[in-house]
Amino acid sequence: MKAQEIIRSIEAEQLKSDLPTVHVGDTVRVGVRIREGNKERVQPYEGTVIAMRNGGINQTITVRRIFQGVGVERVFLLHSPRIASIKIVRRGKVRRAKLFYLRERVGKATRVKQRFDRGI
Repeated sequence: MKAQEIIRSIEAEQLKSDLPTVHVGDTVRVGVRIREGNKERVQPYEGTVIAMRNGGINQTITVRRIFQGVGVERVFLLHSPRIASIKIVRRGKVRRAKLFYLRERVGKATRVKQRFDRGI
Protein backbone atom coordinates (compact mmCIF):
# COMPACT_ATOMS: atom_id res chain seq x y z
CA MET A 1 0.00 0.00 0.00
CA LYS A 2 2.93 2.32 0.55
CA ALA A 3 3.82 2.38 -3.16
CA GLN A 4 0.29 3.45 -4.14
CA GLU A 5 0.44 6.38 -1.74
CA ILE A 6 3.77 7.50 -3.22
CA ILE A 7 2.35 7.28 -6.75
CA ARG A 8 -0.76 9.28 -5.74
CA SER A 9 1.35 12.01 -4.14
CA ILE A 10 3.54 12.34 -7.25
CA GLU A 11 0.44 12.44 -9.48
CA ALA A 12 -1.16 15.11 -7.27
CA GLU A 13 1.83 17.41 -7.89
CA GLN A 14 1.42 17.04 -11.68
CA LEU A 15 -2.33 17.79 -11.78
CA LYS A 16 -3.30 21.09 -13.39
CA SER A 17 -5.66 23.27 -11.39
CA ASP A 18 -6.52 25.90 -14.03
CA LEU A 19 -8.51 23.62 -16.35
CA PRO A 20 -12.06 24.69 -17.30
CA THR A 21 -14.93 22.26 -16.77
CA VAL A 22 -15.29 20.60 -20.17
CA HIS A 23 -18.37 18.55 -21.05
CA VAL A 24 -19.13 16.25 -23.95
CA GLY A 25 -20.63 18.24 -26.84
CA ASP A 26 -18.63 21.39 -26.13
CA THR A 27 -16.60 23.03 -28.88
CA VAL A 28 -13.12 23.63 -27.49
CA ARG A 29 -9.90 25.22 -28.70
CA VAL A 30 -6.91 23.26 -27.38
CA GLY A 31 -3.51 24.94 -27.56
CA VAL A 32 -0.96 22.20 -28.26
CA ARG A 33 2.76 22.83 -27.81
CA ILE A 34 4.70 21.71 -30.89
CA ARG A 35 8.47 21.49 -31.19
CA GLU A 36 10.02 22.26 -34.55
CA GLY A 37 13.76 21.88 -34.33
CA ASN A 38 14.79 23.85 -31.27
CA LYS A 39 11.80 26.22 -31.45
CA GLU A 40 8.49 25.70 -29.70
CA ARG A 41 5.11 27.12 -30.69
CA VAL A 42 1.48 26.68 -29.68
CA GLN A 43 -0.85 25.33 -32.36
CA PRO A 44 -4.61 25.61 -31.77
CA TYR A 45 -6.82 22.59 -32.45
CA GLU A 46 -10.54 23.37 -32.45
CA GLY A 47 -13.29 20.78 -32.51
CA THR A 48 -16.16 19.09 -30.70
CA VAL A 49 -15.55 16.96 -27.61
CA ILE A 50 -17.06 13.56 -28.45
CA ALA A 51 -15.74 11.54 -25.49
CA MET A 52 -14.21 11.98 -22.05
CA ARG A 53 -12.30 9.59 -19.83
CA ASN A 54 -11.84 10.50 -16.19
CA GLY A 55 -9.04 8.95 -14.21
CA GLY A 56 -7.14 11.52 -12.20
CA ILE A 57 -3.94 12.33 -14.02
CA ASN A 58 -4.98 10.10 -16.96
CA GLN A 59 -8.06 12.24 -17.74
CA THR A 60 -8.50 12.56 -21.52
CA ILE A 61 -10.84 14.23 -24.00
CA THR A 62 -11.37 13.15 -27.60
CA VAL A 63 -11.80 16.13 -29.94
CA ARG A 64 -13.21 15.70 -33.45
CA ARG A 65 -13.10 18.14 -36.33
CA ILE A 66 -13.53 18.01 -40.10
CA PHE A 67 -10.38 19.01 -41.97
CA GLN A 68 -10.55 19.23 -45.79
CA GLY A 69 -13.56 16.92 -45.86
CA VAL A 70 -11.95 14.26 -43.65
CA GLY A 71 -12.86 13.65 -40.00
CA VAL A 72 -9.86 13.96 -37.69
CA GLU A 73 -9.94 12.93 -34.04
CA ARG A 74 -7.28 13.61 -31.45
CA VAL A 75 -7.10 12.38 -27.88
CA PHE A 76 -5.62 14.90 -25.45
CA LEU A 77 -4.28 14.13 -21.98
CA LEU A 78 -5.64 17.11 -20.05
CA HIS A 79 -2.85 17.22 -17.46
CA SER A 80 -0.05 16.82 -20.03
CA PRO A 81 2.64 19.51 -20.23
CA ARG A 82 2.09 19.55 -24.03
CA ILE A 83 -1.34 21.13 -23.51
CA ALA A 84 -0.79 24.89 -23.23
CA SER A 85 -4.43 25.95 -22.87
CA ILE A 86 -8.01 24.81 -23.23
CA LYS A 87 -10.67 27.39 -24.12
CA ILE A 88 -14.36 26.60 -24.42
CA VAL A 89 -15.71 28.24 -27.59
CA ARG A 90 -19.35 27.16 -27.15
CA ARG A 91 -21.33 24.81 -24.93
CA GLY A 92 -23.15 21.89 -26.50
CA LYS A 93 -26.53 20.48 -25.51
CA VAL A 94 -26.31 16.68 -25.71
CA ARG A 95 -28.07 13.81 -23.98
CA ARG A 96 -25.40 11.14 -23.96
CA ALA A 97 -21.90 10.57 -22.66
CA LYS A 98 -20.22 9.56 -25.93
CA LEU A 99 -20.97 11.16 -29.30
CA PHE A 100 -19.51 8.44 -31.52
CA TYR A 101 -22.59 8.65 -33.78
CA LEU A 102 -21.13 11.91 -35.17
CA ARG A 103 -18.53 9.81 -37.02
CA GLU A 104 -21.15 8.58 -39.51
CA ARG A 105 -22.61 12.04 -40.09
CA VAL A 106 -21.54 14.50 -42.76
CA GLY A 107 -21.94 18.25 -43.16
CA LYS A 108 -24.66 20.08 -41.28
CA ALA A 109 -25.81 16.84 -39.62
CA THR A 110 -22.74 16.99 -37.37
CA ARG A 111 -23.90 20.19 -35.67
CA VAL A 112 -24.65 20.10 -31.94
CA LYS A 113 -27.28 22.41 -30.40
CA GLN A 114 -25.88 25.22 -28.34
CA ARG A 115 -26.44 25.32 -24.60
CA PHE A 116 -27.03 28.64 -22.88
CA ASP A 117 -27.63 27.72 -19.24
CA ARG A 118 -23.93 27.13 -18.48
CA GLY A 119 -21.49 29.99 -18.87
CA ILE A 120 -18.55 29.81 -21.24
